[in-house]
Amino acid sequence: MKEAQKPGLSIEECVHRLKRYHYAFKRLHQIFLDRLTAEPLYELKMAFSLHAHICAEHTTALRKRVGEMREPPLGLEAVPDQNLQWFFDEILNAPTTEELVLGLYAKAVPALKKAFERHLDQTNFLADHPTVRLCRFALLELGEMATFGTEAVESLVDSARKKSFEPWLQILDELLAAAGGLDRVDLATTNGSAPGKYRLTPHSYQRTPARDKRFPDPFNMAVNAEVFLYEPKFPPLPKTLMMFYKRLREIDVPEMMASIITETKDKPWDYYRDMTRQLWDEARHAMMGEVGFEYLGIDWPSKVMINHTWSLALNTQLKPIERHAVLYFIEQGLMPKTGKRFEWEVGLASHNPLSALFQDYDWADEVLHARIGRDWYLKEFKNPQEAVKYGDECWSRVLMNWETWRQQGLTQHRNWWPELYRTACTHWGIEPEPEVLAYSTSYQTVRADLKELTGSA
Repeated sequence: MKEAQKPGLSIEECVHRLKRYHYAFKRLHQIFLDRLTAEPLYELKMAFSLHAHICAEHTTALRKRVGEMREPPLGLEAVPDQNLQWFFDEILNAPTTEELVLGLYAKAVPALKKAFERHLDQTNFLADHPTVRLCRFALLELGEMATFGTEAVESLVDSARKKSFEPWLQILDELLAAAGGLDRVDLATTNGSAPGKYRLTPHSYQRTPARDKRFPDPFNMAVNAEVFLYEPKFPPLPKTLMMFYKRLREIDVPEMMASIITETKDKPWDYYRDMTRQLWDEARHAMMGEVGFEYLGIDWPSKVMINHTWSLALNTQLKPIERHAVLYFIEQGLMPKTGKRFEWEVGLASHNPLSALFQDYDWADEVLHARIGRDWYLKEFKNPQEAVKYGDECWSRVLMNWETWRQQGLTQHRNWWPELYRTACTHWGIEPEPEVLAYSTSYQTVRADLKELTGSA
């Protein structure tokens, strides 16, 4: 009773704060996606995928809550404070990974976490319970983000480098102070703002995917997983290796989808939420492949050449709607019995428990992704047949420079399959089958959907 009688935030003050939280989550979502493709470090690429998804979900919850509080029109697209805009612009434009993770995880996430904690401290839990629940959920995931971020900063930024960044970190502090914090409670004594260091530097999205040293041959297209997977004469057990390869290779889907989301403007918010959910799912699939190889004791960076040719080609050769068209075309091809159901059945037949489990969830995810494609891509066309045809045409226009990459010394398209298979057979305690060991079909003339290529260089 005592708790329920304490003074709390008015509707006006509550809504004002919610709009600022909304703006912060939305800007964080933008930054995670804008920097994902260009970030070489695998763990950060995966973390940015998850954290963008988390931010999108909380943005959606905040939009809904503001709409419940006598607030039409909602005004959610307005910038609540220019100093906040400059604060996030500084982080977006940070030129190095070290500064980026410091700005995100040492400044922005803790500031947002502090604002939600203060909201819970100051609001009336009875009157404002729907917001209280929202805050508690946000704090749960912000806490996880903050824990990851602290460890990332400790791993990536030594004391000397951090000291060199202190003037810039001070700028971020001054911008937050000028804004009164993310909730406007700590209003600065002056009305000025801090000068920016990076915010006035034009920022452009980098479409070329960056990879770290665990991806030593990113142009390698020597092992066609799909041809092997659908060949009846090959047994299920080695096919699990190809499926782990296919999953880990899906790292290029977030790299490509980030470009679609970033470069597609003026869509309803639910478009960005749904597309970001799919992006995170694809990152999860990549990590499933990583875990699958780890389960078999296989050092995948040395044994499996994960390429970036698909995301590179789509990002640099196609417009955003054309990239989405290719994505939709591929998703529809995964729905028949020869698609995701088949991969799940192979996983079951292999008796590899992780392969069966991962393919079970991968299949469910792809059903959802097909629905997202129907919701946001299909409506641009008169009928489904026209939408699928356009996707096929866009993919067919993509030039995979197989021979050019080899001539330029970017790859020798080394067939890494025999070494991977031998290593797995040692783990399984069996002798390699000669026919499986001899597999050497590449992507030079056969696309991932088994369509013959005629226009590759």
